[in-house]
Amino acid sequence: MSTIAQVFSELKAQGRKGLVPFITAGDPDPSQTLDLMHALVRGGADVIELGVPFSDPMADGPVIQRASERALSHGMTLKHCIELVKEFRQTNSTTPIVLMGYANPIEHMGTETFVRTAKEAGVDGVLVVDYPPEECEDFAKQCRAAGIDPIFLLAPTSSQERINQVGKVAAGYIYYVSLKGVTGAANLDTQAVAGIIPQIRAVSQVPIAVGFGIRDAQSAVAIGQTADAVVIGSRIVQLLEETPAAQRVQSLEKFLKDIREALDQSK
Repeated sequence: MSTIAQVFSELKAQGRKGLVPFITAGDPDPSQTLDLMHALVRGGADVIELGVPFSDPMADGPVIQRASERALSHGMTLKHCIELVKEFRQTNSTTPIVLMGYANPIEHMGTETFVRTAKEAGVDGVLVVDYPPEECEDFAKQCRAAGIDPIFLLAPTSSQERINQVGKVAAGYIYYVSLKGVTGAANLDTQAVAGIIPQIRAVSQVPIAVGFGIRDAQSAVAIGQTADAVVIGSRIVQLLEETPAAQRVQSLEKFLKDIREALDQSK
């Protein structure tokens, strides 16, 4: 059983929902990323999605686009992201880390090199936005062989065929995009999410995490009624963008704690 699967198994046994926060590596300041990751854990994160900045992020809205631009301007690379995970593992060996990004940096590094170095650093999962399952069979196989979960996206526009495809190859969790649009959009439709999740469960036993549009405790609790976990990204990135450097770690921890408490109280 993978580290991510173990975490979700424990959450299920406890009757709790997973909390999966996202931050962009190197944003707002590379020197703070490690402290922010530890703040996420103290705030109640079950899994951390660490965004790999990319110059042409097709699925990300303006908030995360700005984060990628800032991180890239600071010199953040895929190699540096992996090094951050390795450093994080020096004091935290249990919280799963998922690298989330795009295919170009991975292919530039070379998939075999990427998988090997990611495994050595302690990466638990990889979500590559522009790697649909039918186009990355070799990469997914390499990940599984290294004990890294290949995580795939589904969306409201996904056909039944695509749902079936992802159901066959998914590991760790399935990331369901809750709305049509980019990250940070505000038109979250919880009823639509509740309607599609049974379709996904019919073809896969892998936990379902729902992201895009979840911005506060209220929306997290609403999604948590049907999903196994909630993913919060743009709101966190926006919080870090708007908060003075000296207050970021504390503000992030408090923000996440409030959502963690709301999720736990609603079980």
